[in-house]
Amino acid sequence: MQAENPNPETKQVLEITDIMAILPHRYPFLLIDRVIEITRMKRIVAIKNVTINEPFFTGHFPGYPIMPGVLVVEAMAQAGGLLLLPETPDRDKKLMVFTGIERAKFRKPIAPGDQLRLEVEVMNWRVSAARLEGKAFVDGKLACEAVILCAVVPRVPPEVNRAPEQAPPVPPAATESPVESAVLEAVVPE
Repeated sequence: MQAENPNPETKQVLEITDIMAILPHRYPFLLIDRVIEITRMKRIVAIKNVTINEPFFTGHFPGYPIMPGVLVVEAMAQAGGLLLLPETPDRDKKLMVFTGIERAKFRKPIAPGDQLRLEVEVMNWRVSAARLEGKAFVDGKLACEAVILCAVVPRVPPEVNRAPEQAPPVPPAATESPVESAVLEAVVPE
């Protein structure tokens, strides 16, 4: 019997805890449930189980729930991140962010109960940037495809709880209405 490999970066199948050890995303924006195949630095196959409990279904669309296409592309990008972030030196101090989306096509609506099979292949990879080809399938049929461009950038914590006197002033717009002025005054103190 072969011993289980505890390192999520070298396993061929990744469960949710392994995924969370690699990606910085968390609920409700973690869009990968499982990885079923990895070819290091070349290809990954991941699964996203789409349920009615997804927060976006409340408003997209009431009575006709469809997973937003941009979130399907985000899921493909997260799969690419699972493939490439382990190859990134000092990855705990880095983020992989979108720099572009090319040739995105949405061929089939994705609804609650669907299981997305996300297949992502590396077209080009450097330590600082990547070009990925992603495809999302439902029941063996192509639902979405796109070329995803991303960059690896330093992870800088956001400035939180800045005192109002430190907040940069918001210049009034030339076409600002009285309602907009009142909202700005309430949000941005002088």
